[in-house]
Parts: sequence; C-alpha cells; structure tokens
Amino acid sequence: MENMKPKSFWQRPEGVTGMIFLAAMLIGGGFLLYTALPALVALAQNTLYLALMLVALGGIVYMVLDPKMRSLVGYMYKSVMRWLTGLFVQIDPIGILKSYVEDLKDNLRKMNKQISQLRGQMHKLQEVIHNNKKEIKSNLTLASKAKETNKQAIMILKSRKAGRLKESNLRLEDLYRKMEVLYRVLTKMYENSQILMEDIKDQVEVKEQERKAIHASNNAMKSAMSVISGDPDKRAMFDQAMEAITDDVSQKVGEMERFMEMSANFMQSVDLQNGIFEEEGLKMLEKWEKEGVSLILGEEKQTLLSQANSEADILDLDAPIKEPIREPGHRNQYDNLFE
Repeated sequence: MENMKPKSFWQRPEGVTGMIFLAAMLIGGGFLLYTALPALVALAQNTLYLALMLVALGGIVYMVLDPKMRSLVGYMYKSVMRWLTGLFVQIDPIGILKSYVEDLKDNLRKMNKQISQLRGQMHKLQEVIHNNKKEIKSNLTLASKAKETNKQAIMILKSRKAGRLKESNLRLEDLYRKMEVLYRVLTKMYENSQILMEDIKDQVEVKEQERKAIHASNNAMKSAMSVISGDPDKRAMFDQAMEAITDDVSQKVGEMERFMEMSANFMQSVDLQNGIFEEEGLKMLEKWEKEGVSLILGEEKQTLLSQANSEADILDLDAPIKEPIREPGHRNQYDNLFE
C-alpha cells in the first residue's frame, strides 16, 4: 500500500465523463461564439452593452486567475460529474468492495477445487515416477544377467529401455517440481486471499457507517466552503482512502484470477497417462516465476519458490490445506490509510 498513488479525478470513471462534457462544452461554446460573433460585434458598438460584456469577461478572468474561485468551480464540476457517472456506473467504493467480497468468495471456491485437482495429479505423477524407478531397476538387473549369460541382444534391449525410462523420469521429476511450485503458491494464495476477504469485510462493516456519518456532517456546501478556505475536505479524504483500497483489492483479485487461469491451463496441458505435457504451460509458469513481487504473496513468493526447489524441504501432499486464523491482535492491512 505504501507505493500506491491515489488516482487523480481524470483517471477515474467520473473523469472520463468530465473529459467528454468538457470537450462538448468547448466545442459547443466555440460554435456558439462563432455564430454569435456578428451580434456581439453589433452589441459592442453600444457603450452600455460593451460595459456589461467587459464585466462578464472580467468575471471569467477572475474565476480563472483566483485560486479559491478556481478550486470552488472545479469542486462543483467534479461533484456534478461524479453524480452523473454514478447514475450509470458503480463508483461508490463501499459498493465496489462488496462486489469484490463476492468475487473473492467465488474465486476461493474455485481455488480450493483447483488445489484438490492438482494434489490428485501430483499423487498420480509420484506413482508414475515410482513405477518407472522400479522398472529401471528391474531392466538393469535383467541386462546384468543377460551380460553374464552372454545374451547380447537382451542386454542391449533392457539397457536401452532403462535409459529411456531414466530420461522420462528426469522430465517427470522436473514437471513435479513445477507442479509443486503451483501447489505451494495456490495454497498460500488461498490462505492470504481468505485473510484479504476478512479484512475487506471488516472495512466495509466499519467504514459504511463511518462514511454515512462523514457525508452527513460534511455536506456538499460545507465541503465547498472547506475547499474555498483551503482546509482539507474530510469527505474527499475519506473517499480517497476508500478508493485506494478498491484499487489495491482490484489488482489483487486480478492477480489471483490470472494465476488461477494460468495454473488451470498448465494442468490441462499435462497428460500423465502418456507422460507428456506441453512446453507452453511450463514457459508460462517460468515467466511468472521471473516476474516481480506478487501483490498477494509479497516477499513470500521467493520463499515459496526456494522451498519448491529445495531437496531438504519435502512437501507433504496429505497435509490438509491450512485455514488461516486471525490472531486476536490482528491489524487490518488497510487501517493505516485512515490514520
């Protein structure tokens, strides 16, 4: 959250509406000025009308040059654009967070199912590798006996078969390591995403009431006066903090869904029965491994990759998926935004 920069008005949905309206006003104003120019020239010949036009022009120049007036007009314009956009698009951060909670619940169900399927595939792969090792040993024993009895053809046949099985096992063991990376990452993502969901739910419950109170005590007029006096607008600051949460959650949910899609494609490309898999699936996983820090996993990403590639750290596939338990003193990851 420390590296997160709040979006400016123009980067938000209401900013897009604002740009469209601003462009329409400039084009419309330019057209009206062009069509009304002869009439304005005629009016300017009258001293009274000329004075009124100069007063109007002076008012516009004052609005442009005076920082307080400019801020007030900007605030009013942004408020109108926000209201207008809200008629068609969900821009209320509380409402957006509620929809993300539902998305996370759905994703967690899918992820749990995906973890179970992956665990089943890994058990099968372990069995294939184990059976191959038994066959290698058996073929090498037969090749040794054939050599002792001078049966050259049988010795060559059994030796070659053992060699092919060894090559197959090298590829399958490499595949297993990649699947272990997937398994460790998915289980950790599952654990962290559950904590994320609980943190969001807590924020929604607490901040929904707080937001109503702030909006009630800091109405549009009071906020406008705060802008004129140069004081911070509590209402705007609160909404900005809530928007920072929605942006962060949006990125985390997006990362979660992308990784689930990648792992699903990877698993579908594996054919354990024939001991084959598509290289594209491995390349996608390797690309993810080389990418930067994960938003959901944080620094744990490198730890998980190290564990998966360590001979000493053996994964227990029969261990149940850890259900995260929040400690009594657990600090919500978004509380610092409101300090």
